[in-house]
Amino acid sequence: MKTDEIRAKYLDFFSKRGHRVVESDSLVPADDPTVLFTPAGMNQFKKQFMGCLTGFSRAVTAQRCLRTDDLEKVGKTDCHHTFFEMLGNFSFGDYFKKEAINWAWEFLTVELQIDPAKLSVSVHKDDDEAYCIWKEDVRVPEARIARLGDKDNFWPADAREKGPNGPCGPCSEIFFDMGTGFACSSPDCGPGCGCGRYVEIWNLVFTQFNRREGGILEPLPQKNIDTGMGLERISAVMQGVKSNFETDAFSPLVDAIKAGCPVGGLEVAASEVYAVADHLRAAVFAIYDGILPSNEARGYVVRKLIRKSVLHLRGIGINRIFLHTLVPVAARAMSLPYPELAERSAGIEAVISAEERSFQTTLSDSETMLEAKLGCFRSSPDAHKAGIAAFQLYDTYGIPFELTSSWAAGQGIELSAGSFEKEMQLQKNRSKAGSVMQGDVFCLEQTWQKGLPETEFLGYTSFEAQGRVLKIIAGDEEIKEAGQGGRVRVVLDRSVFYAESGGQCGDTGTIKGADAQVQVIDTKKIDKIVMHDCRVISGVLRKGEDVLCVLDKERRLNVARNHTATHLLQAALRLVLGPQVRQQGSMVAEDRLRFDFANPSALSREELDRVEALVNRFVLENPALEKREMTLEEAKSEGALAFFAEKYAEKVRVITVPGISKELCGGTHLDFAGQIGQFRILQESSVAQGVRRIEAVTGSAAYALAKEKDAVISSAAEALGVPANALVAEAQKKASRIRDLEKELSVLRMENARSSALKLLDSAQKINNFKLVSGMIAGADPDVLRRTVDSLKKESARATLFALGSVKGGRAFLVLGATQDLCAGGLKVSGMIGEVAAVIGGSGGGRADFAQAGGSRPDKIEEALLKFKELAERAEI
Repeated sequence: MKTDEIRAKYLDFFSKRGHRVVESDSLVPADDPTVLFTPAGMNQFKKQFMGCLTGFSRAVTAQRCLRTDDLEKVGKTDCHHTFFEMLGNFSFGDYFKKEAINWAWEFLTVELQIDPAKLSVSVHKDDDEAYCIWKEDVRVPEARIARLGDKDNFWPADAREKGPNGPCGPCSEIFFDMGTGFACSSPDCGPGCGCGRYVEIWNLVFTQFNRREGGILEPLPQKNIDTGMGLERISAVMQGVKSNFETDAFSPLVDAIKAGCPVGGLEVAASEVYAVADHLRAAVFAIYDGILPSNEARGYVVRKLIRKSVLHLRGIGINRIFLHTLVPVAARAMSLPYPELAERSAGIEAVISAEERSFQTTLSDSETMLEAKLGCFRSSPDAHKAGIAAFQLYDTYGIPFELTSSWAAGQGIELSAGSFEKEMQLQKNRSKAGSVMQGDVFCLEQTWQKGLPETEFLGYTSFEAQGRVLKIIAGDEEIKEAGQGGRVRVVLDRSVFYAESGGQCGDTGTIKGADAQVQVIDTKKIDKIVMHDCRVISGVLRKGEDVLCVLDKERRLNVARNHTATHLLQAALRLVLGPQVRQQGSMVAEDRLRFDFANPSALSREELDRVEALVNRFVLENPALEKREMTLEEAKSEGALAFFAEKYAEKVRVITVPGISKELCGGTHLDFAGQIGQFRILQESSVAQGVRRIEAVTGSAAYALAKEKDAVISSAAEALGVPANALVAEAQKKASRIRDLEKELSVLRMENARSSALKLLDSAQKINNFKLVSGMIAGADPDVLRRTVDSLKKESARATLFALGSVKGGRAFLVLGATQDLCAGGLKVSGMIGEVAAVIGGSGGGRADFAQAGGSRPDKIEEALLKFKELAERAEI
């Protein structure tokens, strides 16, 4: 049975039993700081688990998940993954153990037709209720029901003893018996044994307790069901294969990787191939969800996955730029659940390609980085610190320990593998911490809205409206009233204030009570409840009182100008660059807009001018905007563009600028495009590999920018004594003259430096069997120092070392050189620059015959030259 068929059967099975089919959430958890990525199906339902009103009490999902706690095991085992799909059915105070257990059994044995004799189960040792249901209702033989402890059959694991606080409960797991051929020799082999015979395929969590400090378990008034079944794992069972990587979910990628190997994939290590297939899927879906490679948080994980994939590819002989070619393969394999992935694969491929090329360059330059990081341990051996430095090279740049260790051995530098492994374990712990919940399972931010209805939003058509105060929250506590000067969050039953969403900033304005004047500083939304961030200016605001909401109309119109302009901007970009352009993010504020989009390279000046001209043409045409509500399917069928990072409801709002743009958007917009006034691009820049950013202004801000530029032009023309229309020609003339003068000055500087250097050559020191030319070149920049060393090599072409220093602009600069005969004898100034650079508080690099460095300690420049002399005296040539 194919993976797509299993997914469809699962969703259909539970849909027929009253469950709402809920679309997979993003890998970026919304309003959930407890996890780095979405690690399980239950994460998007935390508020429902706490009793918040949502309109449904049963749900079923196929959730895309990403975990990094088992990163080093991926590819080496049959079932560990970073990215995977979790099938889950959930009950929020509705059905409980009996239905969950019976439906799970029915799905496996009837829908999937798995032989019941191949299935075993486990329950918590104290959960007699679940045990009896399995034994008496389902009639699983007692010998195939295992009673296990808190570590194996309680969620979260060991929560009773170790926490966290919050909802928890026993669980029951279902195992598939792979057969005696996989069994260990232990007489106690059974579910929970790690030998591989019993493969866990489904976990049923019975959330029935609330843990309090001290390990106290209180029964929950609302008991919940949270189940999870790994789609890749059940696919392996259904397809009769031992490894998840042998299923149809992975086989296209595995085949493509093997086909790219120099030997056709016949002799390559399966673990390397499997790791690439897994990491590539994870990177593709992370980028799909807006997580771009970077050096921070989620972006760092994506970068690490791509770099580890490159290293795995090199391990099977693929040293060329190759990883990005697998993106369309992954997109086709996931085309049924994610049809839009194919449309966006070109942009995702561009991001991975750019990151891959960057890392390949890093690997090519690895000797320079190794020298800079480890060179200092030649003269000051410290195996422990060197091992930590080796880990930092691995963690930051992806340079494998084997490469570092081999290089260090050749340089006579001792590394502690133990220190490396210790740092690696600490990093694993940090990764694991990022994949599991931190602190209490559910905090105030997830429980304050319990029992609240969704806020009725009136702000699309009104600037003011009556409402009623439902809650007032100060800090972490709900209060009944707030007096003058109080900073509080206020929930109303109705509001005209737009809450920050979709890149658009929240509205501001005032709330007027019977005797209270309240300033609305910002507006945010959690689920469908609007939260007003307020300061009480005068009087007392009371819970339950009727109030008048009045938003800042002028500010709202400025925001709307910028938001409508982003739609026109995306339309213009697609016309100029092509239909592959897709929004990657945006920011719409009162005074400016920012729009991020996928594009492999920077826009030319001509392209930017065309984009700006197109937007202004749309503004002058002044079409009336159409704002309609429809189903998500209707919107997609009409070709409306959707922002990938947003999760849309069944009913969506579509903003149409006839003949120009059609997008799903819940933001506030103008009635006519002409209300934008004018549109000016401020700048275009890079956000990440393959992602560009345009910043722009509209309306009065665009007019002010134009006036400011006019003033600059007028002032410049006046300063040069020419009319404005002759300014460019005059500036070019002056620039040409300046370049000529700079060339003349450079020649003079070089002549002065050469003169000083020749004096140093005349006073060269004799060391062992070579000369050392060392000293200061006053006021020389790094380029002059480099050229001077090259010049001196021509004057003294044999058995000579050079070390020139200078101080300029408050910084110290050093250039080292060696003649070719010394290099042929084994001397490398690149191996000395690290220690010398450390003296001036900097770093450096280079090659055997030439190296350079810069530092922040100009007072140490003479000391650095002496340090080089010491190293030269100890050099074996």
